[in-house]
Amino acid sequence: MEVSRRLEAYRVRRGRPRPDDSQSGLPFAPASTDYGRPTEELELTDRPRLRAVQRVTPRKSLNERVEINIQPELDFSSSPDDRAHPQNAIVPVANLAERRRAGALDALFLVLTYAAFLGLFRSLGGEVVLAKVDAIVYLAAFYLFYAQYFFLFTTFAGATPGMQLRGITIVRLDGSLPDTRQLLWRSFGYLLSGATMMLGFLWSLWDEDHFTWQDRISQTYITAATPLMEVGAYEVHPTQRRLAHK
Repeated sequence: MEVSRRLEAYRVRRGRPRPDDSQSGLPFAPASTDYGRPTEELELTDRPRLRAVQRVTPRKSLNERVEINIQPELDFSSSPDDRAHPQNAIVPVANLAERRRAGALDALFLVLTYAAFLGLFRSLGGEVVLAKVDAIVYLAAFYLFYAQYFFLFTTFAGATPGMQLRGITIVRLDGSLPDTRQLLWRSFGYLLSGATMMLGFLWSLWDEDHFTWQDRISQTYITAATPLMEVGAYEVHPTQRRLAHK
């Protein structure tokens, strides 16, 4: 209390009485910024500077067009002409029984040819020994005969001897005769099927069109019907089943 009284007496002597803190002053005076200048004056003087800043600042586009490119799902089964399946009912797929008979004939011809080769080998002084290593060599040699058999007859004759004897031929999915490129792919399919212990042939038991691997790879199939012909593009000998292709 003594300190407060002396402080009050000091203020009276200095002419600085204690201000009345009962109510704070209301700021009716115009607000000032920037070293006491009124706001209106500040806006007038700073307009050129604000315009310069607006010109420098890039204007952002409110409505920007964003394109999202989503690739559609590849659904080959829904194509109009259904290219993955036979396209002509006039040239149906040969039944499995007929194809097995043709395959049995080809297997017989192949085994007889290989047996003749082994007979020639023995007649020239070679020895046929049933050892483990020798068995691998015999299987490799038989696979080479198999590969040459199907490659040569399929590519250059258009059908194997077993197919020709059973009256079945190779055609495209549209029912016409295949070209050389498709026959080469079919020959590759035969090699692949043979290298997998004939799994490519057995695939026809589960395939919806009874196609083998060579059928799917080359986009061809075997039929017992007469192939569709294009004038001037294909020729068929009247007395033989051998096919002349592009």
